[in-house]
Amino acid sequence: MTMSGPTSFFQVGHRAMSAQLVRMNTAASNLANAGSIAGSEEEAYRPMRTVFEQELDRASGLSSVRVGGVVREDVAAIRRHDPGHPLADENGDVWEAPVDENAEMVEMLEASRQYRNMVEAMSTAKQLMLETMRMK
Repeated sequence: MTMSGPTSFFQVGHRAMSAQLVRMNTAASNLANAGSIAGSEEEAYRPMRTVFEQELDRASGLSSVRVGGVVREDVAAIRRHDPGHPLADENGDVWEAPVDENAEMVEMLEASRQYRNMVEAMSTAKQLMLETMRMK
């Protein structure tokens, strides 16, 4: 996909940070729904994943990322026999969200690390620009 108009390093950084923020929010939503119970397999929460897409600015040659969407994973809910639960079906089963809390924490940490890396890169670029301007 091609971006419209010339792109600066700071615009690329902004897009990358925005994408990582969506990734963190998606993982947070998954964590918030971990262990949630539903009365049927269809109603059970399914974890979501952020899908990234590449964007290329032909004018500058810079490549950037954007969020192409947030999709539900195609994983089966976990059936648990709990006849005393108010949401239990006629067989006494409830359906639990198939969220791996450890994997979601890793996802959040990685997104946070990538976000922080972009903040550092943009800060360094700003400092270098200021130093260059002082040299004139």
